[in-house]
Amino acid sequence: MFDQSPAADPVDLAPLHAKIGQLALENDFLESALTKAGLLSAKP
Repeated sequence: MFDQSPAADPVDLAPLHAKIGQLALENDFLESALTKAGLLSAKP
């Protein structure tokens, strides 16, 4: 029923995980800075 196509090349996830971590840190930093500056209300 399903075609037996060759498997796709494996994707290197390390750079993607690194980018996710970097963006998470940047978001946390900006949230903290904006909250301290009074430009972002604290989360409930």
